[in-house]
Amino acid sequence: MRIHMLLAIMFAAFLSSCASNTGSGGADLAAREQVVAAVAAWVAAYDSRDPARISAQYAPDAVFWGTSSKTVRTTPAAIAEYFQDAAKRPDARASIGEQHIRVYGDVAIATGYNTFSNVRDGKRIPNPARFTMVFHKRDGKWILVDHHSSRLP
Repeated sequence: MRIHMLLAIMFAAFLSSCASNTGSGGADLAAREQVVAAVAAWVAAYDSRDPARISAQYAPDAVFWGTSSKTVRTTPAAIAEYFQDAAKRPDARASIGEQHIRVYGDVAIATGYNTFSNVRDGKRIPNPARFTMVFHKRDGKWILVDHHSSRLP
C-alpha cells in the first residue's frame, strides 16, 4: 500500500511539473507574464494610432511582415513607413485572442490570433488575423525582433 501511495505522489509531482512547462519552453511564470505584457504593449501602441509609438515596439534589427504589406520590412524606416498613416484611422483597434507563449532563455515566441477592427458607417467591422511575434530580451526589456501577421483565410 505504501508503494502505491509513493507512486501516486511521484506521478502527481511529475504531472504538476509537466503542466507548469506546457507551452512555455521551460520558462518560469514571470518571463511568460513579461511576454504577455509585451504583446499587450504592442496592442496599446497600435490602439494609440501613434506611428512613432507603434514603431518603438520594434528593435532596430527587427523584421516585420504586416497584415496588409506585400513586402517584408527590414529597417526601422520601412517599419515606420508601414504605420505612417495610422492616425488616419483613429478608430482602428487590435485585440488578442488565443495566444501561446514559449520562452527560450532571452528569446520568446508569441503565436496566436487577433482581431483588427475599424468603424465603418457607425459599425465596428472585425478583421480576424493570426500572428507570430518573436521577442528578444535586451537590457531587461522584451522587444520585437520578428513579427508576422496575416488575415485568417
